[in-house]
Amino acid sequence: MSLAGRVALVTGGGRGVGRGISQMFAREGAAIAVNFRRDEDSANETVAAIEAAGGTARAYQGSVTEPDDNERMVASVVADFGKLDIVIQNGGIASRGLSVAKTDAAELLRVVATHALGPHHLASVAVPVMRENARSDMVFISSVATLSHSANGAPYSMGKAAMESLAFTLAKEERPHGMHVNVVAPGLVATDMGSRLAKAIVGVDDIHALDQSMPFGHVCTPEDIARVVKFLVSDDSGYVTGEKINVHGGGQDWRDHNAG
Repeated sequence: MSLAGRVALVTGGGRGVGRGISQMFAREGAAIAVNFRRDEDSANETVAAIEAAGGTARAYQGSVTEPDDNERMVASVVADFGKLDIVIQNGGIASRGLSVAKTDAAELLRVVATHALGPHHLASVAVPVMRENARSDMVFISSVATLSHSANGAPYSMGKAAMESLAFTLAKEERPHGMHVNVVAPGLVATDMGSRLAKAIVGVDDIHALDQSMPFGHVCTPEDIARVVKFLVSDDSGYVTGEKINVHGGGQDWRDHNAG
């Protein structure tokens, strides 16, 4: 129970990587605020699973791109649990896979706002509350897209790159207040979004068809990501801040997979 007594807000916490983090944190004793934007059913399923396992969780609706939602959400979490000392900035959306020349302004604004502008405002609202704790943590879930900047993904890569800049700046600003700020960057993960990406790019209907061509014989799982995030918010990382950990098995070559 390494996180006993702590309260964690996980944006996009009802599905995929967010669900994996929420459930692992709950097993370690944290109370979980599961944020969702639209998929209330998935958020409620995550809360129910946590409670069935003996943990504590509640679901909170809100879009990180809406300042009023961020303010309401943070206030509600503090009112319900008495404090907030961990924020996992995980909420995200994919871009449409178009070239710069074919990307419209609305898509660019939507994707960058979700990954960078919204997290900036959520941080600005959460940080004053989190300073009340002897230690607090904020982890940003980025992507290895910022290593490759592949063609036909500019909005997503731009959003994640800006997110990382926010994280590294915040780490310097909040270190005197006891906050640890770090970045975790997954590669392809076995989630709904990952499955859609794998089907669109290499034509596989089942993402696990890629298992044998992936590092360590399997596609990365939400639990693989959650274990790294758990380390970063635990006492084991007491002297770690302003760092980025790529969780991609040392490099994934799945885009070269021959689906035929």
